[in-house]
Amino acid sequence: MNEGRKEILQVVIVLTGIVFLVKLFFIQLLDDRYAQLADSNSIMKNIEYPFRGLIHDRNGNLLVYNSPEFDLLIVKREVTHLDSARFCEVFDMTQHELNIKFKELRARKEYSPYKPTVFIKQLSNYDFAKIQEHLDEFKGFYIQPRTSRAYATGTLANAVGYVSEISKPQLDRDSSKLYRQGDYVGQSGIESYYETFLRGQRGVQYKLRNVKGIEKGSFKDGAFDTLSVPGQNLITTIDLKLQEYGEYLLHGKVGSIVALEPSSGEVLAMVSGPSYDPSMLTGRKFSTNFMLVSSDTTKPLFNRPLMAMYPPGSIFKIVQSLIGLQEGVLTYETRFPCDRSLVNCHGHPNPTNLHGAIQYSCNPYFHQAFRRIINQNKSPNTFTDSRIGLDNWREYVGRFGLGAPLGVDLPSEKGGQMPTSNLYNRIYGDGRWKFSTIYSLSIGQGEMLVTPLQMANIAAIMANKGYFYTPHLVKEVKGGSIDPRFKVRHETGIDSAYFSFVQDAMSDAIYGTAQRAIIPGIELCGKTGTAQNPHGYDHSVFMAFAPKDNPKIAIAVYVENAGWGGRSAASIASLMIEKYLTGEVKRKTLEAYVLKGEFLDPVVRATPAAQPVSTDSDTE
Repeated sequence: MNEGRKEILQVVIVLTGIVFLVKLFFIQLLDDRYAQLADSNSIMKNIEYPFRGLIHDRNGNLLVYNSPEFDLLIVKREVTHLDSARFCEVFDMTQHELNIKFKELRARKEYSPYKPTVFIKQLSNYDFAKIQEHLDEFKGFYIQPRTSRAYATGTLANAVGYVSEISKPQLDRDSSKLYRQGDYVGQSGIESYYETFLRGQRGVQYKLRNVKGIEKGSFKDGAFDTLSVPGQNLITTIDLKLQEYGEYLLHGKVGSIVALEPSSGEVLAMVSGPSYDPSMLTGRKFSTNFMLVSSDTTKPLFNRPLMAMYPPGSIFKIVQSLIGLQEGVLTYETRFPCDRSLVNCHGHPNPTNLHGAIQYSCNPYFHQAFRRIINQNKSPNTFTDSRIGLDNWREYVGRFGLGAPLGVDLPSEKGGQMPTSNLYNRIYGDGRWKFSTIYSLSIGQGEMLVTPLQMANIAAIMANKGYFYTPHLVKEVKGGSIDPRFKVRHETGIDSAYFSFVQDAMSDAIYGTAQRAIIPGIELCGKTGTAQNPHGYDHSVFMAFAPKDNPKIAIAVYVENAGWGGRSAASIASLMIEKYLTGEVKRKTLEAYVLKGEFLDPVVRATPAAQPVSTDSDTE
């Protein structure tokens, strides 16, 4: 019997030992709570956030920089005997708000009572100055410095974009695993497109503390510390003075201004109206201000130069002329009568040759010219012939950068729409449409849409006599290089001699349909457009380049509900060109005319249109 008891005792001892060994295994290798508890008493891990890269204009003017701010961290386990009334007094909040803060803290996925967790985000310099001398009253709370974006100018908001805290869906999509909850990322514009260059790299410091929480120096002389690496600075292509002037002219209007340097594709100005003050989307009031901006019915976050799609109207007659000449179905002396039974027009000499048709923007002329482009008798079946002609035409317009995104270095660029035979097959059925179905394309209407950026790019192609470089807003990444695709020359495949002819007609068109665009001492080539709007005043369109010889600037302006193109759009483009080429504007009367905005629909002057309005015909 004694032997049996001895064996039982031995088994109990062995089992007890196994239980302790298993528990020790879990404590030391699998469960890090005790290690955290021990380390948190003596070691404080401080994240060192990098300085985000600065953004400058083409002349070195600072556009975007970093402003210091502070996060209030909490180590919940260390918080004892918190005087909540005093805390609320120091941090300017109510007891209810404080209770919500603690509730949100416990609900966070990354929350641990042993680790520092953000309690209050984005305290400004002013906020920090008010509370720093009271921090020692609140055990378990610490300050972590970081930076937020600040803006040297209130312009360029839509192109630069904004930075905010990374969202959970973005974290889930982050295959690089570089980001953590609480990190800031570029959400739009340049800030988003060039995020990998701008963001920099986090650092970390481990600090020793005594039992009272007082810092006593680096842990193991900084052996485990890493330095943060600042982001790379960007030099943009933007001319700040021209950008500011463009926003000044477009104030109170709905539309776009895009100005390019033809020889490089560099964007000199990109104005979207209405816009917003970029400083609103930074700091502690980001969420409140974002709700205000995003709910604004004028859509200030909508980047119209890239995202608004409109029928190009009469400016597309330039492209039709070049295609017709290259195809050999038009010559310089081809004449058509101004037959208003085909499509409406306005008074001008009749009949006219191609030069006159461009100069006076004759709608019936281009109706008949487009018929020649589409129907070249390549098939005895008129439906098949129209399909062949349209597919050939679609290939031409694609070389002008139309029908697909140009590839600008900004997110959310739209590609517009250039119809194909497949589109009409889906709408009408295969073999059930012909030229008479699609003739509205002849004057830049119908199922045709372009963005203001594409309009400006057409002006650059005209300036270059047949080629373009992909438009872009960053010309240099400090310590890096821009995408080589911005150096690739894209050819239209159309004889440069035809461009010279059309340039002459565009130069004369200024004296025909856009006399407000005349700049003394500067030869300007341009083309107006007026797109009808069934909901109010027509939309005003104008594209141009200058000077005619050795062009320095190409521009497109689109102003909604502003009447015919020779009024507001041509005036704005002309003033922008004068500003860029001469450095000043002397035509103050024209400037006052634009700023007064009497050409706008009275309803729009009172309440600007929220979004681009589809148009379906052209009167110019």
